[in-house]
Amino acid sequence: MKEKTEVDKKELAGMIDHTLLKPEAVLSEINQLCKEAIQHNFASVCVNPSYVSTCFDLLKSSNVKVCTVIGFPLGATTTQSKFFEAEEAIKNGAEELDMVINIGRLKDKDYDYVFNDLKSIADLSKKYLCTSKVILETCLLTDQEKVAACLMAKEAGLDFVKTSTGFSKAGATIRDVALMKFVVGDKHKVKAAGGIRSYEDAVAMINAGANRLGASAGIKIISGQKSESNY
Repeated sequence: MKEKTEVDKKELAGMIDHTLLKPEAVLSEINQLCKEAIQHNFASVCVNPSYVSTCFDLLKSSNVKVCTVIGFPLGATTTQSKFFEAEEAIKNGAEELDMVINIGRLKDKDYDYVFNDLKSIADLSKKYLCTSKVILETCLLTDQEKVAACLMAKEAGLDFVKTSTGFSKAGATIRDVALMKFVVGDKHKVKAAGGIRSYEDAVAMINAGANRLGASAGIKIISGQKSESNY
């Protein structure tokens, strides 16, 4: 496939989850996030669960979806905890769920546990017609672990595999995005997140196979500026 040197700004905006996940985020910032998402027609806003209902109210007359995170940012809560957190988020208006994989269990090769963890969220998402994504936190994984996680995500029925939380040692890399896309194929999608700070970064991730981008710097990305944000 021929690589893109440019991506239409409107098309690019429609691939961005406009993100605000910092723990100190306040309501005025959430309100501003939603206004910006409507103005630029981003794919979604991605916020912590306590702000889902607020975003739902602010965005209900727009095409912008509400995305939230589950088991975030460590992924080490129990499957039941993740399920209840996801169920509550959906009832509050979430349309997309970004869950964190249980990294320790994956490293222990406890694949039954990891698969069931993933499938619980995938099945719940399908029941309510939500989009499901699993965050791998690739900077903490070996290539073998990344491949195993992607294969389990496919089998469990998740819609996306996602690189990073943006809260660990590193974010998305072109190499990881390409590897993940190679494993999941065209029937499943890849979200690159963490450290995407410029238009050039975004185009590079898309060329590597990303279908969605998680970024707090969405406005700067589509306007050709560079951000210093880590997410």
